[in-house]
Amino acid sequence: MSTRTSQNRSPEDAPRVTTRTLQDMKASGINIAMLTAYDYTSARILDAAGVDVILVGDSASNVMAGHETTLPITLDQMVYHAQCVVRGVHRALVVVDLPFGSYQGNTKEALSSAVRVMKESGAHAVKVEGGRSIVPTVERILEAGIPVMGHLGLTPQSIYRFGSYQVRARDEVEAEELREDAVRLEQAGVFGIVLEKIPADLAADVTASISVPTIGIGAGGQCDGQVLVTHDALGLTTDFNPRFVRRYAQLDQQIGEHVQQYIADVRSGDFPSPDESY
Repeated sequence: MSTRTSQNRSPEDAPRVTTRTLQDMKASGINIAMLTAYDYTSARILDAAGVDVILVGDSASNVMAGHETTLPITLDQMVYHAQCVVRGVHRALVVVDLPFGSYQGNTKEALSSAVRVMKESGAHAVKVEGGRSIVPTVERILEAGIPVMGHLGLTPQSIYRFGSYQVRARDEVEAEELREDAVRLEQAGVFGIVLEKIPADLAADVTASISVPTIGIGAGGQCDGQVLVTHDALGLTTDFNPRFVRRYAQLDQQIGEHVQQYIADVRSGDFPSPDESY
């Protein structure tokens, strides 16, 4: 089934995307489009454009707060960003990352974190990183009726354990572990799995072997959908240049040029004009 809005129908009238919608899209061979958002204005724009899933990613730690990694962002901060995003969304499925330290301790803590996100923000699902070690956590959260998305491959919250942002699962041992983890997450009940920075052939194998949708980022074109950080895709941030990022705009340059024009207009007295004054 197609979830795209028609030219004659506003996003408010379009069918809301649910976890079932994504399952139907996989079955129908319709690729899922997913982007990140962290505020009301950008979420409203993405939703109106027809994005299927909006991820309130812990990448807010990088692109919004300027941290080197995703680790510093707190649960309170993620709840705040999620609240802002949800207010701007009428159609897309809103998924929120549980941040580092909010679910790894034990399943009780993980459930408490997930409940806070859902109750305080109005989001539709949460996302957690990891494989077999977090299966009990996934099951505990799902028992409370909260949809969970998984995340395998390069998991940024574990960057200090990995030691680099290089492609994961190149060797067969790690590749087989990832295949098994994907199956375990599916059996635990996740509604989808993000596959980050793994070989395209492996991502294709995983996608074909499980019934839930896969969302790729640096994992080739055979996943059931794709996700990018919006700031990267639109050129708002340009210091991060992995090969999987396609720049659809250079907004940093365009915004800079417009701001310079504004400054020039203020300096010259051209702004405000009589028509722009009361």
